[in-house]
Amino acid sequence: MPIHRRHILASAGLAGLALTTQAIASDKKGHLVLIGDSILDNKTYVGNDPSVIDQVQKTLGDNWDATLLAVDGSKTKDVFGQLDKIPSSATHLLISSGGNDALGSQPILEERVDLVLEAVQKLAQIQIQFGRDYLKLIQAATARVPKVALCLIYDPNFAPDLLRQQISVAALALFNDRISRVAFKLGLPILDLRLMFNDPSDYANPIEPSAKGGQKIADIADKVVKGHDFASKRSIVYL
Repeated sequence: MPIHRRHILASAGLAGLALTTQAIASDKKGHLVLIGDSILDNKTYVGNDPSVIDQVQKTLGDNWDATLLAVDGSKTKDVFGQLDKIPSSATHLLISSGGNDALGSQPILEERVDLVLEAVQKLAQIQIQFGRDYLKLIQAATARVPKVALCLIYDPNFAPDLLRQQISVAALALFNDRISRVAFKLGLPILDLRLMFNDPSDYANPIEPSAKGGQKIADIADKVVKGHDFASKRSIVYL
């Protein structure tokens, strides 16, 4: 069967189109947006050292964009406003929220109560309300950008004040429990910063990440956004 010239040209044209499509796909950038609080917005605390957003952008590489919308001091209810600023080009979100909610609950930890049961009840009410607010936040976030990763709140570094350290870690467990539950409910990956922040040099002060701690966040964020199968709707803990 003879092969006509026009068939050869047509085949060559299709092959060229396929190569062009592949080239466009390979040039397409990912865009990670950082949402939340000072765990991601730490520039004020690292001075001339690189901030988390600087480290995330460098670690992701030239084929990715990184945008910081997180604001130091934000509580979970404040983070809803950050969602309105997410650029249309965003492909992934990294969210860190809850640490300032925990700090806001500190006065309750200092209240006098007659029974341990009464104290536990007060803490349970705080946990329940945070869980509701956090779930609404993450549902709103995934409605805008489905590929969302969540950060657990790392332990503070109040050493050598052992009592304050113990109380803070115990209180944060209430908030991290709710973050984990939301992640499992929605099938989202978790960055377990509690286990990653394991050295005093990871902290710029008792509650903010240093450049060393920030690089740990950047490294694990890079691993999650590039390697996690978000379509599987499976929660995997990364550290």
